[in-house]
Amino acid sequence: MSVVFWFRKDFRLQDNEALVAASKESKDIYAVALVNRASYEFLEGIRQHSLTESFNALDASIGNKLNVKSIQSAADSGGELVSIAKAATASFVFAMKRFDPEGIAEQKAVSDALASAGVQLKLVGSAYAVEPGTVRKPDGTNYRVYTPFFNNWNPLSNQAPFEIDAASINWLKMSDSESIPTPTKNSPIKVIAGEAFALRTFERFRKRALVNYSDDRNRADLSGTSHLSHALAHGEIHPRTLLADLGSDEGAWVFRKEIAWREFYADVLHHYPHTLDDYYEPRFKKLRYDTGVQAEERFQAWCEGRTGYPMVDAGMRQLVTEGWMHNRVRMIVASFLVKDLHIEWTRGAEFFEKHLSDFDPASNSHGWQWTAGCGTDASPYYRIFNPVMQGLKFDPEGNYVRKYIPELRHLTGADVHEPWERFDGYNLGYPDQIVDHSAERNESLARLEELKQA
Repeated sequence: MSVVFWFRKDFRLQDNEALVAASKESKDIYAVALVNRASYEFLEGIRQHSLTESFNALDASIGNKLNVKSIQSAADSGGELVSIAKAATASFVFAMKRFDPEGIAEQKAVSDALASAGVQLKLVGSAYAVEPGTVRKPDGTNYRVYTPFFNNWNPLSNQAPFEIDAASINWLKMSDSESIPTPTKNSPIKVIAGEAFALRTFERFRKRALVNYSDDRNRADLSGTSHLSHALAHGEIHPRTLLADLGSDEGAWVFRKEIAWREFYADVLHHYPHTLDDYYEPRFKKLRYDTGVQAEERFQAWCEGRTGYPMVDAGMRQLVTEGWMHNRVRMIVASFLVKDLHIEWTRGAEFFEKHLSDFDPASNSHGWQWTAGCGTDASPYYRIFNPVMQGLKFDPEGNYVRKYIPELRHLTGADVHEPWERFDGYNLGYPDQIVDHSAERNESLARLEELKQA
């Protein structure tokens, strides 16, 4: 008897615990992917191409036997999987367990729909080395601070990857399978995705940058990061694979801690699902934010990389042209939006969701809230990034800025970070600063004091 395997953000064959479980039940497997066409249309071009390439790579890895079905909303997933299970005469649908609010609601609806049809949904494994909800304090409550979370997560995170003989699986194709979604928007770059590419990327990272990761990961001008965030977001590689035999030198240790940050945020969102788009620290809802015509103009300038602050603008231009932004720069642009422009963090989080090819709901929401000062482990609200000093520190020769801002390529070295100090700094049309950082820093602190007094 065949089984149905529902791929949901685990677009890989190896180290896929749920797929291993399905293959033990039966070697005849209908691989299914559900596509919400409306959500797909919402995405910007790079994200559409990113998702499509992930689907294509997965399909190719199973001999072009991926069964694609359209849904209008997550609520439709149950009915669609019931139809598939009936057509396949399958008693079981296997899938990876998700822990984000949307994923939890969807798998509950699917489980109920399948059960009413006499089919069992078996949720196995997760996208994490340690499932959210596992790491607890001695009193059974969850950790709200990263460091003690990491100290208790780390001993649990060293599990061997799951292996599968993919060649032994008989992938089955339905006659009414739909096509993989075709992008309706252009992408300025060619996107490469898939499990094989993710594994090659990881090996290159280990040889290229892991030994210096502790120092270079913050340098926007260097290729010092793993470039695996897209693969992790789509499930093209599992954290277990990354952590296995990672080593114990300083670079490997810091890389392990970065993976743990991703899992910490997933754990927090699991316990506080409202924080997907709401405040972890609710008192900051009452902070005075700017609205109106001027605020919208400034927000648009931020979106388009026209703030007059080179490090901010380079980051935003990288985002819209590549669908990715260096993590240090994400903090810089987030701080600028919230602390310099006084615009609510949720606006920036939504913009990132539309553009980031590595979008992850927990990391996006809580990364923004950390910088905004209203999240866990809160970088205190009064810690305000100076965009000029950040540029000088993490792009010391200005190579990152020059790459994304052609209007400043005539400036050499660190001069790109302060074009206002050069007589020819604005010769190629770079915009003036839309705000004065020092003045807006003081304004942010004054608004924090208002909140305290209230």
